[in-house]
Amino acid sequence: MQFLYPNVFFVMLIPLILLIVLILTSKDTMQKHFSKSILDKLSVGGKSLNKTTRNGLLFITLLLFIVALSRPVINQKEQDIKQSLIPIVIALDVSKSMMANDIYPNRIELAKKKLKEIINISKNSTIGVLLFAKNSFILSPVTEDFISLNYIVDNLDTNLEFSNGSNIFAVLEATSHMLSDFKVKNLIILSDGGNDNGYEDEIEFALENKIAIYSVGIATSQGAAIPQKDGYLTDSKGNIVNVKLNESIKNLSLKTQGGYIDYTLDTSDIDAIITQINSQSKKEELTTKKIKTYTELFYYPLALAIFVLFLALSSLPKIRIKSKSVNSLIIVAVATVGFIPSKSTASFFEFENIKNATKYYENNEFKEASDEYRKLSTTPQSLYNLANSLYKEEKYKEAIDTYSKIVTTNKELEAKKLHNIGNSYVKSNNLEKAKEFYEKSLKIKDDKQTKENLDIVNKELEKQKKQEDKKKNDKENQKQKDDKKKENQEQEKNKKNKQKDKNSDDKKKKDEKSKNKNKDGNQKNDKKDKNSNNTQKDKQNEQIKKESISDMEEKKWMQKLNKQKTPVYLQKVKTKNESNIDENQPW
Repeated sequence: MQFLYPNVFFVMLIPLILLIVLILTSKDTMQKHFSKSILDKLSVGGKSLNKTTRNGLLFITLLLFIVALSRPVINQKEQDIKQSLIPIVIALDVSKSMMANDIYPNRIELAKKKLKEIINISKNSTIGVLLFAKNSFILSPVTEDFISLNYIVDNLDTNLEFSNGSNIFAVLEATSHMLSDFKVKNLIILSDGGNDNGYEDEIEFALENKIAIYSVGIATSQGAAIPQKDGYLTDSKGNIVNVKLNESIKNLSLKTQGGYIDYTLDTSDIDAIITQINSQSKKEELTTKKIKTYTELFYYPLALAIFVLFLALSSLPKIRIKSKSVNSLIIVAVATVGFIPSKSTASFFEFENIKNATKYYENNEFKEASDEYRKLSTTPQSLYNLANSLYKEEKYKEAIDTYSKIVTTNKELEAKKLHNIGNSYVKSNNLEKAKEFYEKSLKIKDDKQTKENLDIVNKELEKQKKQEDKKKNDKENQKQKDDKKKENQEQEKNKKNKQKDKNSDDKKKKDEKSKNKNKDGNQKNDKKDKNSNNTQKDKQNEQIKKESISDMEEKKWMQKLNKQKTPVYLQKVKTKNESNIDENQPW
């Protein structure tokens, strides 16, 4: 037999010694005043244990508790546990075509959702994540830490400017590199199919490197345009590009002993892929852990200690209450009832009102319920019920006033009161105050519904802030356009003035040419000076325009930086080959 926690003996040694000293040295009141011979004559034999025996039983109880806390075990062995996992690399297409919105809100957002579903559904797997367009980037190496992986995916910004094209070859080379230590190589591609129509070279590479490709088609056969800031993406001829699902990726998957499935709005597509991977792939032994096995014995001394403790406590003196004492207590209790305040007595007759109010409330007759609740005496609970009924009547201001009158030491009721005040402010479209009271409620009690309501309010406040920022930006842009328009008008006016001056100068030249050549020369100099002044004025206007645009750009980028999530670092994978990409359709 061994003890898992032998240090318990040393820790509990001090209280054990103190108990022994107290047992040996303590005397009761009778022993202090009478000798042992007199006590023997005075003592009357009884069924209860004497003090020494009882203390001895308590000592044995404590000793058995210490043994139980030390965790006695037998048959202790050490075993090796091998961890077997299936390696998977998930490749997310981030090319321009994935911004098409034939799937709401767009293809890439659905692909991100599917990526998270794979991470959450996969069991007994180790997962790595790639992003790919014309090049491949490692978002996460192969890992079993799915919590961190989910965090990385949540903070992924797919609006980054990636090179055009979908290079499947780069994905295969990166997968081969990431799974170089594994015999089994599984690749899941979340894409609309890329640009190639054959994938012969990719199939050959996958078979040589034993990579099984599974793909989910994230697109529709009808296709959609690719939205941009200034409209939709167009080709070299100016026609709007319509990008459809490239079904060649299905051939790529099936010929590499993998599988293909079209996207679904639920998780059935991911379930099918993971099921197929689990059935076709062999698990690989990654790590070996040593664990100890043993048979626990602590419950034996624990059970014995409880039994001995009951024996010791059963010998305590019995409390006897005379019948006269009982009668006296009853008389006191009855007399006390007479001094209960009339307010409490009155509440006894309010049961009918409470019953009626509850009935009206359950039947959605909230006005009648409020009238009944008003008839009740003012207590925290009656005010709470009245406020709830007013809330149901959509009298939110009156409900808030009633909730505010509740003063209670009951934390549960206080938290509910604050929660409902928050709801009332939401209905009154005062989200800032709603947020304040939800936060106050959470400080008192950690409630799931309150958290959800607070999250919704925070999201709505953020949305309102974005709308306000957008309006502000639109206003600034409009102002900039007006300034530009005004500047163009000034320039047009200047041109007209120049033309007018020029015509006037030409006329003067013709009239005075024969009279005075020197005057003609002075007119030329005056014209040069005017042109020079106009040029300087144009330069100043251009400089003002540039500075204005620069300030606008600075504000725009500062807003983007403030809204930006935690940055995620990508490692670019160097590849030797590229898939065939149609340069006329690089998206």
